[in-house]
Amino acid sequence: MRDANTIVRERQQDIRCAMDDLDISLKAAAGKADMPVSTFTSYFHAEKDRIPATLNVAGLFKLVKGEALPLDLLSMLLPNGYQIVRAPDEIDHDRLCEIMASYLAEKNRAHHPDSEAGRDIGPNESANLGCIVMQLVGGIAA
Repeated sequence: MRDANTIVRERQQDIRCAMDDLDISLKAAAGKADMPVSTFTSYFHAEKDRIPATLNVAGLFKLVKGEALPLDLLSMLLPNGYQIVRAPDEIDHDRLCEIMASYLAEKNRAHHPDSEAGRDIGPNESANLGCIVMQLVGGIAA
């Protein structure tokens, strides 16, 4: 099994590719993180054959606090199944109710005998349910 440093460095390179795809400026992101551009680029450089410096916790703290990169990109640093999310200051209970009702309706459809996998939840149904759950993460802040 590969060590954690190797995995994180590979994911840092994936984040850099995503930054390029999203047209995220290195200089702007470094500035938001209150980090020298040279330090930022040591973590997220464009050269595929160069090994990046492993992002440390203090660097991650600065990236999150400064909102330098989208949290879904920073979540790529974590093991699969984990995410960095911002806890809402307040909860929109009406929106929460709508999302929950949507989830229950979709789940009930997935259990219908005529659905994709009969009474079991099929892969497409599972993906749809997952998308609804993800709305809970960002969709209930007031």
